Amino acid sequence: MHFDRRFSALLAAPVLALSLAACGVQDTAAPAEPQPVTDLRILSADDMEGRLVGSEGNARAREYLIGRLSEIGVTPVFENYEQAFTFQRSLDFRDPDAERETVRAVNLVGHIAGTNPGEHVMVVGAHYDHVGMDEDGNIFNGADDNASGTAGLLAVAAAFMENPPQNDVILIAFDAEEGGLRGARHYVANRPEGFENIGFMLNMDMIAFSETDDLYVVGTWHYPVLLDLVTAAAEVSPINLHTGYDEPTDDPRNDWTMLSDHGPFHAAGIPFLYLGVEDHEHYHQITDTFENMTIPFFLGAVETAVDVARRADAMLDVIANAPSRQPETDAK
Repeated sequence: MHFDRRFSALLAAPVLALSLAACGVQDTAAPAEPQPVTDLRILSADDMEGRLVGSEGNARAREYLIGRLSEIGVTPVFENYEQAFTFQRSLDFRDPDAERETVRAVNLVGHIAGTNPGEHVMVVGAHYDHVGMDEDGNIFNGADDNASGTAGLLAVAAAFMENPPQNDVILIAFDAEEGGLRGARHYVANRPEGFENIGFMLNMDMIAFSETDDLYVVGTWHYPVLLDLVTAAAEVSPINLHTGYDEPTDDPRNDWTMLSDHGPFHAAGIPFLYLGVEDHEHYHQITDTFENMTIPFFLGAVETAVDVARRADAMLDVIANAPSRQPETDAK
């Protein structure tokens, strides 16, 4: 029988309260908000204005993330963590012939040194941009997509700083994922010196909303070496961890292999796992807000992501040298 750690935590609070009461002490302090929840709440707040690439809200989110990476103790790979790049975007997405503008985007890249690094590094990533606001000023807060994965990224960073990994770990908050995976494409094509040899990539995109506690892990079909890792993680996960959504199919909605930032890594021959939920009622809607997230599930997903990252670190060379099931293809 699997013992739910969340249930254990819920038991601890009333037991402590009874003990304090027996001593004549009243416990009036509210429970501290877990840091991943704080990160999720702040990154999806209205003042981030939907974090559209190139916007002031996006810049505020980036400033917050830089502060958090520094607070955790992650070493910058670039100056102030920033890997800037530009791309062209149509001023009217409905008109392919419309005038175009140059947009500046910024990946944030940090490094945690391994205790006994091998020839490969592990990348953990999540995109922090979203789709901004509509013409009426409605904010698409993007709590699940993808303040949640970014909060998960920070949690993995904190866990590895507290208990260092065996291998070097690169942490990337990608920009410009929406509409083209541009941040991930740029990083794969412009890897920093000394960290070019990537053995595995873990991506988190939409891990904060599930009314059934179901989280999917994509990538084991392509890289069967990862199946035992995922099976072991599922056995201890406080949520339901499923494989799937990675076999070739005529319906692109059922194959998530190239649909988020892990795609360019896979196209470059790098093994990956992607953690995410199925599309839901809040996906790319103004209802994708912190208040609508299922927080117990989110905390379980974050715990699972940390566990998967640790297991991948422990077998990084094995993962890096294992064959994939089919030849890699160019990212869409």
